[in-house]
Amino acid sequence: MVHYQRYYYQQLRKSQVLLNDLMKGNEEDNKSQALSSSIVRGNAAKGYLYCKRARPTLRIMFLLSLLTFCSLICLTRVLRFHYTFPLSYSLGADNFVEMDSEIGSHGPLCSPMINGTICCDRSSMRTDICFMKGDIRTNSSTSSIFLYITKHQNSSIAGGSLNFVDEIEDEIGGKGLQIEWIKPYTRKWETSIMNTIKELQLATKHRKSGFDHKCDVWHDVPALVFSTGGYTGNVYHEFNDGILPLYISSQGFNKKVVLVIVEYRNWWFTKYGDIISLLSDYPPIDYNRDKRTHCFSEVIVGLRIHDELSIDPSLMEGNKTIGDFRDLLDRAYWPRIRSLIQDEEREQQLKLHEKLSSPPLSTMVPPEPEQRGLHLHLQHQFKKPMLTILSRNRSRAITNQHLVVRLAEEIGFQVEVLNPERTTELAKIYRVLNSSDAMMGVHGAAMTHFMFLKPGRVFIQVIPLGTEWAAETYYGKPAMKFGLKYIGYKILAKESSLYKDYDEDDPVLTNPKSVVKKGWQFTKNIYLDNQTVELDLQRFIKHLVQAYEWSVSRRLGQLEVKNSNPLRLWPL
Repeated sequence: MVHYQRYYYQQLRKSQVLLNDLMKGNEEDNKSQALSSSIVRGNAAKGYLYCKRARPTLRIMFLLSLLTFCSLICLTRVLRFHYTFPLSYSLGADNFVEMDSEIGSHGPLCSPMINGTICCDRSSMRTDICFMKGDIRTNSSTSSIFLYITKHQNSSIAGGSLNFVDEIEDEIGGKGLQIEWIKPYTRKWETSIMNTIKELQLATKHRKSGFDHKCDVWHDVPALVFSTGGYTGNVYHEFNDGILPLYISSQGFNKKVVLVIVEYRNWWFTKYGDIISLLSDYPPIDYNRDKRTHCFSEVIVGLRIHDELSIDPSLMEGNKTIGDFRDLLDRAYWPRIRSLIQDEEREQQLKLHEKLSSPPLSTMVPPEPEQRGLHLHLQHQFKKPMLTILSRNRSRAITNQHLVVRLAEEIGFQVEVLNPERTTELAKIYRVLNSSDAMMGVHGAAMTHFMFLKPGRVFIQVIPLGTEWAAETYYGKPAMKFGLKYIGYKILAKESSLYKDYDEDDPVLTNPKSVVKKGWQFTKNIYLDNQTVELDLQRFIKHLVQAYEWSVSRRLGQLEVKNSNPLRLWPL
């Protein structure tokens, strides 16, 4: 659960911001006092009477300038005027600009984009994004993407208002060329993992004939460059840091975009190929291994990200929501699910054929077709709601899971137990959860699969000691945004295996927050890697009954399902 580290980063960031504001305020006060003193001394020496009316004048001029600037902005919004060009994307959550349905804008920081330039937005805490426009060519052997410009473009850019991060001099002695460095992964704030991400050089070069300017593959659509390194291998991070940002960033292209993947992994594409095929019409490029020179007219390096397992509709073209992403998952997995169903039906037919070819064991007359249809209809109408339990085998496992299964069945659930592994086919997990009325599991990466539930279903998250903040931040709140009925069950100290390892008054049991504040390693070693759960069924039954009643009422279309005494469903 490496994403816990963002909690510590946020606290440090708040402290640094407060300190910087305080220091800045002191510096401004000192400068103001020094300026006032020097003016007074100077006027006194000349025999002038010093008057402080100059400061209000400056303030009035500033306010008038600000009013004029705001008026111009409002006017452009009213007139719906945009700087436009072929790329349809924006800069992300921190610098989003509304996009047209066909062509968008880079936002105020990179709008308008001049042909032959590179513009980078580094304002977000989560990610950097760079835009390139012009004669663009990849060079994987040097981990570079080059933008070739003419001498005329170079002089025009140098005289413009672009803020170059750096200037370089190329092999023919040209000055004023631009270079940017970027790691295209959406955990910019986490230094330790970003150190493992390949850094790309984005640089302008003078156009000239020769081997270095060749083009092996020409693409007539833009490129979107991102990394599948970092925490890829953990299903939470695969969706939160990769698949969802990719969905967000690719929506403006209508599949007319080439995905260029840094740190490409074959197993990742095999796992998520069904989704990728709905985001791009073109085969992805393995940037590290493909040594050919790929040529583009426009390139975006980096992905936008909104929040944990979430999509902000106000930042999306067409106000798309997390529900639209869920529809994408449905389209991606159902072809495979149909194939699985057909395989099972063929297998059942073979078994039936073998059974019919054997001597009959009974003289019972099968029901007429009309009777069979009525039976199936009634069976569907009174079908028990389905609860799927995502099981864990090691840390944070439910040690009395068999009793939980029995309890849920006694309440009225049909129970399915899943133990997903890294190699488990996602379509198979999706098939089970898509048909489930409720999902239950202990806090961990597997809870990411709540996105496979249909909106309106129930998500029960068991929250072990020391995991409350992460459980609510990374799964609880996103699940509610997703449209699920979320039930968080916070265990007591006696329900944790740590109760046997520590004294009753130890802060590990009595004040987990104080232990978590000590750092990531304390959280990981104590609460994540060395804790199991034994649920108190007397407490937990209320949550299961709540989930059952919600599921039944949803099926019946009622607001409330009453039971005279639901606790009697379980013989305790």
